[in-house]
Amino acid sequence: MMKLLAKFVFWITGWKVVGGWPEGLKKAVLIAIPHTSNWDLLYARAAFYLMDVPVRFTIKKEIMVGPLGWLIKALGGIAIDRKKVTGKRKQTYTEAMINMLKERDELVIMVTPEGTRSYAPRWKTGFYHIALGAEVPVVVGFLDYKKKEAGIGPLIQPNGMIDEQIQEMMAFGRTVTGKYPEKGIR
Repeated sequence: MMKLLAKFVFWITGWKVVGGWPEGLKKAVLIAIPHTSNWDLLYARAAFYLMDVPVRFTIKKEIMVGPLGWLIKALGGIAIDRKKVTGKRKQTYTEAMINMLKERDELVIMVTPEGTRSYAPRWKTGFYHIALGAEVPVVVGFLDYKKKEAGIGPLIQPNGMIDEQIQEMMAFGRTVTGKYPEKGIR
């Protein structure tokens, strides 16, 4: 049903999917770039349905109640319990996502590294630490509003050289155009 709806959305809006998900890859952190508009979720989610990528995203547990919670879950939302205590302190979002990836045989978690729809001169690095801690690759997903294309860019295996690898991902991000280019990667 969702794939059919995604096909309709792409057909009516003139978007297309380019490239595809890396064959055999069952676990990854997927970054969605650039993130400049609320429309990004619609097009990214539709693209991943069309590519048969079972992408999930995290959201705080408190929002996952009632009809809104059911809708978010149907779209791929996974609740994070920010109050869960590990040892003598609350677990972080990063720790929770690392544990999710380690506990499952298949899981692709989507993250927006900018952390906002506004211009962000630096990316938040949690996605990188999640991939490094869970020993999974970072896959770069993109939306190019100028070309009306959604797809998969580079696959990066984190090696601890965070600044260099994030610069590599950002360099790729500069080759695509967000809905609001002035808010995108510079």
